[in-house]
Amino acid sequence: MASLTVKSALTVALAASTVLGLAACSDPGASAAPAPSVASSAKVFNLAPNQQRVAVTVDPAAAALVPAEIKKDGKLTVAVSLGTAPLGLYATDNKTPIGNEVDIAIALAQSLGLEADIVPTAWADWPLGVSSGKYEAAITNVTVTEARKQKFDFATYREDKLGFYATTASPITKVQSAPDVAGKKVIVGSGTNQESILLAWNKENVAKGLAPVEFQYYDDDSASTLALQSGRADLTFGPNPTGAYKAATDGKTKLVGTVDGGWPLSASIAVTTAKGNGFAVAAQAGLNHLIADGSYAKILDTWGLSSEAVTKSELNPPGLPAS
Repeated sequence: MASLTVKSALTVALAASTVLGLAACSDPGASAAPAPSVASSAKVFNLAPNQQRVAVTVDPAAAALVPAEIKKDGKLTVAVSLGTAPLGLYATDNKTPIGNEVDIAIALAQSLGLEADIVPTAWADWPLGVSSGKYEAAITNVTVTEARKQKFDFATYREDKLGFYATTASPITKVQSAPDVAGKKVIVGSGTNQESILLAWNKENVAKGLAPVEFQYYDDDSASTLALQSGRADLTFGPNPTGAYKAATDGKTKLVGTVDGGWPLSASIAVTTAKGNGFAVAAQAGLNHLIADGSYAKILDTWGLSSEAVTKSELNPPGLPAS
């Protein structure tokens, strides 16, 4: 992986600080990672336009499943929302899309004998774009829900995880269930999935006579970071990809627990395509080819997302019910 200068890393991190609204089944309530303070223990991600991506081979059986309408121009048009590292962001040239979702899209297209045409797309625009055929797929951290399954088909490629993070010096080492947050000061996004989970856990704790959670809300990521590092907060709770990226780049926080994004149910992130057009079947086959040959694991490792890997892609799995 190519290394970057500190100046380049800081420039891109600042450019990627826009929030990607509604990145999964609801507004993630967390901004993209702020400019990392590069330390000797920090991981430096390759944010250059030249990504030196994982080599991928064509799976003839999977390629044969691609609908003729999609196959005819040799390209796979994929909507990807940019602005949240490490999922999707612009490289140091401020124009080249990079990130985990971009790499998955490119690798999937290659496995099907196609060339990926990555189209930076606002989150609010992908549903209409996919439904109308403007985009042949959306690979942009979309969670499978029962409501979405009425309009779209899905092939899963990542688990939907939320993460609890503490400072590296914190004595907190494990957060797995409600009792682990009793009496803790937790930073969480208002109106998000993670807030709903934390509220449910807090209700359970109070009913058992345990100390309540102290909820802390910040609109600004810098203020949130300062609160955690200064000891005014014990934990942050938000989308795991952004938390993992921040922990890896600045070396100041650690993962102490993950929770399914649809708790108490499991949730899946999936390639999204128009209902009934047949591409999801090909996408599932292509993804399973990438999983089997190891290239999928390498892509997730590149962006620090190995903990969210799936062992196989599923076609239209049970989705989260309407809340």
